[in-house]
Amino acid sequence: MKNTLYLFIVGLFINICSSRAQFAHFTNSGVIEFEKSANMFAILKPKNGDDNLWQKEFYEKYISNQPQFNKFKSKLYFNTEKSLFVPNQEDNNNAKGGYYANGVVQINEVSTNFKTERFTTKKKVFEEDFLVKDTLRKIDWKITSELRNIAGYNCRRANAIIMDSVYVVAFYTDQIPVSGGPESFTGLPGMILGVALPYEHITWFATKVNDMPVPEKDLAPPIKGKLITLKGLKEKVLSTGDYLKESLKAFLL
Repeated sequence: MKNTLYLFIVGLFINICSSRAQFAHFTNSGVIEFEKSANMFAILKPKNGDDNLWQKEFYEKYISNQPQFNKFKSKLYFNTEKSLFVPNQEDNNNAKGGYYANGVVQINEVSTNFKTERFTTKKKVFEEDFLVKDTLRKIDWKITSELRNIAGYNCRRANAIIMDSVYVVAFYTDQIPVSGGPESFTGLPGMILGVALPYEHITWFATKVNDMPVPEKDLAPPIKGKLITLKGLKEKVLSTGDYLKESLKAFLL
Protein backbone atom coordinates (compact mmCIF):
# COMPACT_ATOMS: atom_id res chain seq x y z
CA MET A 1 0.00 0.00 0.00
CA LYS A 2 2.86 2.40 0.90
CA ASN A 3 4.63 1.61 -2.36
CA THR A 4 1.44 2.27 -4.32
CA LEU A 5 0.94 5.65 -2.58
CA TYR A 6 4.59 6.57 -3.15
CA LEU A 7 4.37 5.76 -6.86
CA PHE A 8 1.14 7.75 -7.13
CA ILE A 9 2.74 10.85 -5.56
CA VAL A 10 5.84 10.57 -7.77
CA GLY A 11 3.69 10.18 -10.88
CA LEU A 12 1.55 13.17 -9.89
CA PHE A 13 4.68 15.32 -9.39
CA ILE A 14 6.07 14.34 -12.81
CA ASN A 15 2.75 15.17 -14.47
CA ILE A 16 2.62 18.59 -12.82
CA CYS A 17 6.19 19.39 -13.93
CA SER A 18 5.46 18.18 -17.46
CA SER A 19 2.31 20.29 -17.64
CA ARG A 20 4.18 23.40 -16.49
CA ALA A 21 6.91 22.84 -19.06
CA GLN A 22 4.33 22.20 -21.77
CA PHE A 23 2.48 25.43 -21.10
CA ALA A 24 5.49 27.62 -20.21
CA HIS A 25 5.47 30.80 -22.28
CA PHE A 26 8.54 31.79 -24.28
CA THR A 27 8.95 35.17 -25.93
CA ASN A 28 10.24 34.65 -29.48
CA SER A 29 9.77 38.16 -30.87
CA GLY A 30 9.14 41.63 -29.55
CA VAL A 31 10.59 44.97 -28.55
CA ILE A 32 12.75 45.44 -25.45
CA GLU A 33 13.15 48.92 -23.97
CA PHE A 34 16.55 49.53 -22.39
CA GLU A 35 17.99 52.30 -20.23
CA LYS A 36 21.71 53.00 -20.29
CA SER A 37 23.17 54.70 -17.23
CA ALA A 38 26.59 56.36 -17.04
CA ASN A 39 27.99 57.38 -13.63
CA MET A 40 29.54 60.69 -14.64
CA PHE A 41 31.07 61.40 -11.21
CA ALA A 42 33.10 58.19 -11.47
CA ILE A 43 33.90 58.58 -15.18
CA LEU A 44 35.19 62.15 -14.86
CA LYS A 45 37.02 61.74 -11.56
CA PRO A 46 40.74 62.44 -12.07
CA LYS A 47 42.93 59.38 -11.70
CA ASN A 48 45.42 59.06 -8.86
CA GLY A 49 48.62 60.84 -9.81
CA ASP A 50 46.93 62.97 -12.48
CA ASP A 51 48.20 66.54 -11.97
CA ASN A 52 46.07 68.13 -14.72
CA LEU A 53 44.79 71.21 -12.91
CA TRP A 54 42.22 72.04 -15.59
CA GLN A 55 40.71 68.56 -15.35
CA LYS A 56 40.47 68.78 -11.56
CA GLU A 57 38.76 72.17 -11.73
CA PHE A 58 36.35 70.91 -14.37
CA TYR A 59 35.52 67.87 -12.25
CA GLU A 60 34.79 69.96 -9.14
CA LYS A 61 32.57 72.29 -11.15
CA TYR A 62 30.77 69.37 -12.82
CA ILE A 63 29.86 67.53 -9.61
CA SER A 64 28.62 70.77 -8.06
CA ASN A 65 25.93 71.48 -10.68
CA GLN A 66 25.34 68.39 -12.83
CA PRO A 67 23.49 65.10 -12.16
CA GLN A 68 25.58 62.08 -11.19
CA PHE A 69 24.00 59.80 -13.83
CA ASN A 70 23.39 60.41 -17.51
CA LYS A 71 20.47 58.29 -18.78
CA PHE A 72 19.88 57.06 -22.34
CA LYS A 73 16.93 55.15 -23.81
CA SER A 74 17.06 52.56 -26.59
CA LYS A 75 14.98 49.78 -28.13
CA LEU A 76 15.91 46.27 -29.27
CA TYR A 77 13.64 44.82 -31.97
CA PHE A 78 14.05 41.06 -32.30
CA ASN A 79 12.84 37.69 -33.51
CA THR A 80 14.55 34.29 -33.47
CA GLU A 81 16.71 35.15 -36.51
CA LYS A 82 17.57 38.86 -36.20
CA SER A 83 17.69 41.88 -33.95
CA LEU A 84 18.11 45.63 -34.35
CA PHE A 85 19.33 47.85 -31.51
CA VAL A 86 18.32 51.51 -31.95
CA PRO A 87 19.36 54.29 -29.53
CA ASN A 88 17.23 57.36 -28.87
CA GLN A 89 19.31 60.09 -30.52
CA GLU A 90 17.60 62.88 -28.57
CA ASP A 91 19.22 61.55 -25.39
CA ASN A 92 22.65 62.00 -26.98
CA ASN A 93 21.85 65.62 -27.79
CA ASN A 94 20.67 66.27 -24.23
CA ALA A 95 23.56 64.47 -22.48
CA LYS A 96 25.00 66.58 -19.67
CA GLY A 97 28.66 67.24 -20.32
CA GLY A 98 28.71 65.40 -23.67
CA TYR A 99 31.70 63.08 -23.34
CA TYR A 100 31.29 61.52 -26.70
CA ALA A 101 34.53 59.56 -26.64
CA ASN A 102 34.17 58.04 -23.17
CA GLY A 103 31.43 55.60 -24.15
CA VAL A 104 28.84 57.77 -22.41
CA VAL A 105 26.51 58.57 -25.30
CA GLN A 106 25.11 55.82 -27.52
CA ILE A 107 26.74 55.96 -30.95
CA ASN A 108 25.77 52.53 -32.33
CA GLU A 109 22.79 51.25 -34.30
CA VAL A 110 23.40 47.49 -34.33
CA SER A 111 21.84 44.88 -36.62
CA THR A 112 22.55 41.25 -35.71
CA ASN A 113 21.83 38.17 -37.83
CA PHE A 114 21.90 35.08 -35.61
CA LYS A 115 21.69 32.65 -38.54
CA THR A 116 24.69 34.00 -40.45
CA GLU A 117 26.51 35.09 -37.25
CA ARG A 118 27.25 38.51 -38.72
CA PHE A 119 26.46 42.05 -37.67
CA THR A 120 26.12 45.48 -39.26
CA THR A 121 26.68 48.56 -37.10
CA LYS A 122 26.12 52.18 -38.03
CA LYS A 123 28.64 53.95 -35.83
CA LYS A 124 29.24 57.67 -35.57
CA VAL A 125 32.88 58.44 -34.74
CA PHE A 126 32.71 62.14 -33.99
CA GLU A 127 31.30 63.71 -37.17
CA GLU A 128 31.80 60.74 -39.52
CA ASP A 129 29.33 57.86 -40.07
CA PHE A 130 30.77 54.37 -40.56
CA LEU A 131 29.03 51.15 -41.52
CA VAL A 132 30.88 48.31 -39.81
CA LYS A 133 30.20 44.81 -41.18
CA ASP A 134 31.86 41.79 -39.61
CA THR A 135 31.35 38.45 -37.85
CA LEU A 136 29.83 38.39 -34.38
CA ARG A 137 32.24 38.89 -31.52
CA LYS A 138 33.02 35.61 -29.76
CA ILE A 139 32.64 36.19 -26.04
CA ASP A 140 33.91 33.56 -23.60
CA TRP A 141 31.07 33.80 -21.08
CA LYS A 142 31.32 32.15 -17.65
CA ILE A 143 27.80 31.39 -16.39
CA THR A 144 27.27 31.65 -12.62
CA SER A 145 24.53 30.62 -10.19
CA GLU A 146 23.51 34.20 -9.33
CA LEU A 147 19.91 35.06 -10.24
CA ARG A 148 18.11 38.36 -10.74
CA ASN A 149 14.68 39.46 -11.94
CA ILE A 150 14.77 42.08 -14.70
CA ALA A 151 11.62 43.51 -16.31
CA GLY A 152 9.63 40.54 -15.00
CA TYR A 153 11.99 37.87 -16.36
CA ASN A 154 14.14 35.52 -14.32
CA CYS A 155 17.76 36.05 -15.35
CA ARG A 156 21.08 34.35 -14.64
CA ARG A 157 24.43 36.10 -14.37
CA ALA A 158 27.39 35.53 -16.68
CA ASN A 159 30.83 37.18 -16.65
CA ALA A 160 33.38 37.80 -19.40
CA ILE A 161 36.39 39.83 -20.50
CA ILE A 162 36.18 41.55 -23.91
CA MET A 163 38.81 43.53 -25.83
CA ASP A 164 41.48 42.01 -23.54
CA SER A 165 40.66 44.19 -20.52
CA VAL A 166 36.97 45.19 -20.30
CA TYR A 167 35.16 43.23 -17.56
CA VAL A 168 31.51 42.53 -18.43
CA VAL A 169 28.66 41.32 -16.23
CA ALA A 170 25.54 40.20 -18.07
CA PHE A 171 22.14 38.85 -17.01
CA TYR A 172 20.25 36.69 -19.52
CA THR A 173 16.90 34.88 -19.53
CA ASP A 174 16.10 31.58 -21.22
CA GLN A 175 12.44 32.69 -21.23
CA ILE A 176 13.45 34.60 -24.37
CA PRO A 177 15.30 31.89 -26.36
CA VAL A 178 17.21 34.35 -28.56
CA SER A 179 20.97 34.75 -28.18
CA GLY A 180 20.90 38.55 -28.40
CA GLY A 181 21.23 41.63 -26.27
CA PRO A 182 21.80 45.40 -26.24
CA GLU A 183 24.59 46.91 -28.36
CA SER A 184 26.83 44.03 -29.59
CA PHE A 185 26.50 41.81 -26.52
CA THR A 186 25.41 38.31 -27.63
CA GLY A 187 26.35 34.65 -27.25
CA LEU A 188 24.42 33.48 -24.19
CA PRO A 189 21.65 30.81 -24.18
CA GLY A 190 18.93 33.43 -23.96
CA MET A 191 18.29 37.16 -24.31
CA ILE A 192 20.58 39.49 -22.34
CA LEU A 193 18.41 41.92 -20.36
CA GLY A 194 21.15 43.50 -18.28
CA VAL A 195 24.79 44.47 -18.88
CA ALA A 196 27.24 46.18 -16.55
CA LEU A 197 30.77 47.38 -17.26
CA PRO A 198 31.80 47.93 -13.61
CA TYR A 199 35.18 49.56 -14.28
CA GLU A 200 33.76 51.75 -17.06
CA HIS A 201 30.86 52.80 -14.75
CA ILE A 202 28.22 52.07 -17.40
CA THR A 203 25.14 49.79 -17.38
CA TRP A 204 22.29 48.79 -19.69
CA PHE A 205 19.13 47.29 -18.16
CA ALA A 206 15.81 46.39 -19.72
CA THR A 207 12.87 48.35 -18.32
CA LYS A 208 10.11 46.69 -20.37
CA VAL A 209 9.67 43.70 -22.69
CA ASN A 210 6.87 43.94 -25.25
CA ASP A 211 5.97 40.42 -26.44
CA MET A 212 4.70 41.05 -29.95
CA PRO A 213 5.27 40.24 -33.65
CA VAL A 214 7.90 42.50 -35.24
CA PRO A 215 7.49 43.55 -38.91
CA GLU A 216 10.47 42.72 -41.13
CA LYS A 217 10.95 46.43 -41.91
CA ASP A 218 11.68 47.10 -38.24
CA LEU A 219 14.59 44.66 -38.39
CA ALA A 220 16.21 46.10 -41.53
CA PRO A 221 19.95 46.81 -41.04
CA PRO A 222 21.33 50.35 -41.43
CA ILE A 223 22.67 51.13 -44.91
CA LYS A 224 24.24 54.61 -44.69
CA GLY A 225 27.88 55.13 -43.78
CA LYS A 226 31.43 54.48 -44.96
CA LEU A 227 31.90 50.70 -45.22
CA ILE A 228 34.64 49.33 -42.94
CA THR A 229 35.55 46.23 -40.89
CA LEU A 230 36.01 46.26 -37.12
CA LYS A 231 39.77 45.83 -37.63
CA GLY A 232 39.80 48.71 -40.10
CA LEU A 233 37.94 50.96 -37.66
CA LYS A 234 40.42 50.12 -34.91
CA GLU A 235 43.34 51.00 -37.18
CA LYS A 236 41.68 54.29 -38.14
CA VAL A 237 41.06 55.29 -34.51
CA LEU A 238 44.64 54.41 -33.54
CA SER A 239 45.99 56.56 -36.35
CA THR A 240 44.17 59.73 -35.32
CA GLY A 241 46.07 60.72 -32.17
CA ASP A 242 46.57 60.02 -28.48
CA TYR A 243 43.23 61.50 -27.42
CA LEU A 244 41.27 59.02 -29.50
CA LYS A 245 43.56 56.14 -28.55
CA GLU A 246 42.43 56.53 -24.94
CA SER A 247 38.82 56.26 -26.13
CA LEU A 248 39.32 53.21 -28.36
CA LYS A 249 37.26 50.90 -26.13
CA ALA A 250 34.25 53.18 -26.41
CA PHE A 251 34.34 53.13 -30.21
CA LEU A 252 34.72 49.33 -30.43
CA LEU A 253 31.91 48.28 -28.07
